[in-house]
Amino acid sequence: MSESGSHIYQQAAEAPASPFDVSLRPPVFAEFQGQQKAVELLTMRVEAARQRGDVLDHVLLCGPPGLGKTSLAHIIAASVGREIHVCNGPQIEKAGDLAAILTKLERGDVLFIDEIHRLHPKLEEYLYPAMEDYKLDIIIDQGPSARSIQLPLPRFTLVGATTRSGMLTAPLRSRFGMVSRLDYYQETVLADIIERSAGLLDISLDHEGAKEIAARARGTPRVANMLLRYVRDFAQVRANNHIDGPVADAALTLIDIDRDGIDEMDKRILEAIIFKFDGGPVGLNSVAVAVGEDASTLEEVNEPYLIMKGFLKRTPRGRVAMPAAYVKMGVPPPVRPAAADLLP
Repeated sequence: MSESGSHIYQQAAEAPASPFDVSLRPPVFAEFQGQQKAVELLTMRVEAARQRGDVLDHVLLCGPPGLGKTSLAHIIAASVGREIHVCNGPQIEKAGDLAAILTKLERGDVLFIDEIHRLHPKLEEYLYPAMEDYKLDIIIDQGPSARSIQLPLPRFTLVGATTRSGMLTAPLRSRFGMVSRLDYYQETVLADIIERSAGLLDISLDHEGAKEIAARARGTPRVANMLLRYVRDFAQVRANNHIDGPVADAALTLIDIDRDGIDEMDKRILEAIIFKFDGGPVGLNSVAVAVGEDASTLEEVNEPYLIMKGFLKRTPRGRVAMPAAYVKMGVPPPVRPAAADLLP
């Protein structure tokens, strides 16, 4: 069995945006497809701030990887006509690093912090006055000679992106004036995104080919674009540079991604829970050992989609295979006794 499908999904979830992804980002809200509620709210808030001549309030974008949080941050900066400063939460290690970033901002600039939930808790304390009062309190020296100085900051917009909003501390979350949750995309919207990307990359693609790729993209534009790039190479070598439904199906079947978007690692997870652990409940670490994969990768890459599709369920006691998983694996679901039958 090939693990290329699992590699594509893991790369899409963990890797930073490549030049390929950047070139496909929509430049304005009007070209951003999907996430209608979030886009409508952001468009309204940006326009209101522009009409008042004010600075946009801080924005928190939540949701799984690859749904467009970074793209929206760049669109916000373009819409307000200001520069965007991009950094990653884990990369800011010291207060001096954060101070250097904040003091470079000008009025109306957008500071985009990706994976903001991984920002060190001590650094959050410096963000509180910066976000609320636009001031930065810095302690210089140590011991008896230590002193605090306060630096004024221009009004700026902080756009934070997180894949785990529950890990944000309550004080930090409360300082965002707007919180937008991004959800997985419908297949029809993904097909439109794939056709737009194919047009930008000059790829010969028909609607059936776009639908075939969209059905296996896990509701994620980043995955859809990565699959498009792979299918493009397949078509170049084996299908005269044209992608239609059968060509896309053959290309994605070659890397063990079926029409439900389930890849080889997903099947191994379901098989392990059903056949090795009697359908569960079973702990995540036990599943990880059984399939030979890191537990955090299973939790962040594979489990969300399996749960969304109704194949898996998380319970306080562990993971449980749902009836749809048994159907997927081609075995009859077990007949479990009703709660009333268990009573003496």
